[in-house]
Amino acid sequence: QVQLVESGGGLVQAGGSLRLSCAASGRTLSSYAMGWLRQAPGKVREFVAGISWSGSSTWYADSVKGRFTISRDKAKNTLYLQMNSLKPEDTAVYYCALCNRYGTYSTADFGSWGQGTQVTVSS
Repeated sequence: QVQLVESGGGLVQAGGSLRLSCAASGRTLSSYAMGWLRQAPGKVREFVAGISWSGSSTWYADSVKGRFTISRDKAKNTLYLQMNSLKPEDTAVYYCALCNRYGTYSTADFGSWGQGTQVTVSS
């Protein structure tokens, strides 16, 4: 059973940057597509970004395209999310998860969620 632990969240001003990390234990992530998702207060969880098992292909929600970059380091068994030009509407708890269907935008296709890391963007 894989365990995912997110880190790197915090408080940042609008226009700033953060880099989230997702470390895995219990199983190698190298054969899995993965993704980042988020849940803002009072809202449903939504897809943010996904990456193929090889790391060669990525896909993003329109709301973050051009600002966020997902990547992975297979040697470190770690997933990353570089977030630039942050906006107050990016405030949410961010989760990493295994992706069961490449290219999906549906949160139902993700599993083995981490505990999440809080990102707060002030205006």
